[in-house]
Amino acid sequence: MAVIARWLGAVRGAVGFLTRLPVSHREGDWEAFRSTPAAFPIVGAVAGALTAVPLLAADALPAPTVAAGYLLAVYAVTGIHHLDGVADLGDALAVHGDVERRREVLKDTTTGVGALLAVALTVAALALGGLGLAGLPVRAAIGVAIGAEVGTKLGMAAMACFGRAATEGMGAQFTAASGPASFVAPAVVALPAVALTWPRPVPAVALCGAVAGIGLPWYWADRHLGGISGDIFGAANEIGRVAGVHLGVIAWTLS
Repeated sequence: MAVIARWLGAVRGAVGFLTRLPVSHREGDWEAFRSTPAAFPIVGAVAGALTAVPLLAADALPAPTVAAGYLLAVYAVTGIHHLDGVADLGDALAVHGDVERRREVLKDTTTGVGALLAVALTVAALALGGLGLAGLPVRAAIGVAIGAEVGTKLGMAAMACFGRAATEGMGAQFTAASGPASFVAPAVVALPAVALTWPRPVPAVALCGAVAGIGLPWYWADRHLGGISGDIFGAANEIGRVAGVHLGVIAWTLS
């Protein structure tokens, strides 16, 4: 019973952190979540299914309308707070200087041109990905949307299990609580998402593409910041989703 209660607490904590879905919180939920990386893809599956709802109308509505519905659903379900990480990463990318200077810019609350461009490109890329989803058969579109969302959350779990934190803060709370062996559970939890359009492995491509997309900000942060932070987690979540959706659409088109 204690194990089940801990897992439920971890999922509640993950829902509260990763989405805007209303959920009651109990003492210990945050601690359970940060030490249970398998909660990431669980919430990814729930969020992916909810954000895919507008895609059910792909056969009845114009593709741009469906794409707009998908974009709105993503931010209605997951919130916009992760875009703050994209903004901070954009400013850090734009600045010239050493590691300390980039960390300083990452924490700065001032919005620079790098932040504006990074957020604009991310939202535009997701909207265009939604337009691609609207052109797929409904089952395929839903499979890609869910696969991308599970994949980007699996990538966040990988960051928690294998990453190193640049400084004390949100990133360190995740990396200190999990190790490489902890990644087995989230990888297993994510596996059902790849079978949504079986035998065509399009969701698997979307999932793997999202994980690969997360690798970009993760690699940059390791090289230029000395490790990851809460902002990098947020930015990776958004970038991974975009990569997963686009690669999933491409995979279906080419298959």
